[in-house]
Amino acid sequence: MLSFLHKFFKSSKNATSVEENTMKKYLIVGLGNIGSDYANTRHNIGFRILDHLAKKESLSFETQKLGDVAIYKFKGRQFILLKPSTYMNLSGKAIVYWMNKENIPLENLLVITDDLNLPFGTIRLKTKGSDGGHNGLKDTQDKLQTTNYNRFRFGISDAFSQGRQVDYVLGEWTQEEEAKLPERLDKAFELIKSFGTAGINITMNTFNGQ
Repeated sequence: MLSFLHKFFKSSKNATSVEENTMKKYLIVGLGNIGSDYANTRHNIGFRILDHLAKKESLSFETQKLGDVAIYKFKGRQFILLKPSTYMNLSGKAIVYWMNKENIPLENLLVITDDLNLPFGTIRLKTKGSDGGHNGLKDTQDKLQTTNYNRFRFGISDAFSQGRQVDYVLGEWTQEEEAKLPERLDKAFELIKSFGTAGINITMNTFNGQ
């Protein structure tokens, strides 16, 4: 009997420990396309934000299955930074793989994407929504089988003429935009830290519209 109780409490303690560790882990996914041709394009702002974070914290990305990964630790939280290597249209495949691998609950997932409907540099955090015609988000919701996941939308504006959307999205930032990006990237870094420490609701109230 004592042996059974010992095993029971040990099992319960282990289960609690696993749950606590899981809740302290976050998967931060920057959407983008791999390759030097896409590196400085508007569509790759997800990669750019994670690269900025890694540089600030002297982190290195390692090429692993379905993406490049770096680990950022802050205030007892572990942020798994993922840049999928699947190309934009199959982003969801990498996201689901790493969520399962690291036992990340859906509420601890944050997907970073560009958004044509927001002015340049505008930040908007949401807990749900449609894909808005974005192929990376479309595949993500298809693979997750839900539209209820956290996404960090970074405005790239819609300053393109009719029929030039693809060229604009896959085009590089202007000199004026590049000059303003460092401050915006710092703000994005602060948002990510807040997401893991203060929670989604406080982070939305703090950063949305900035």
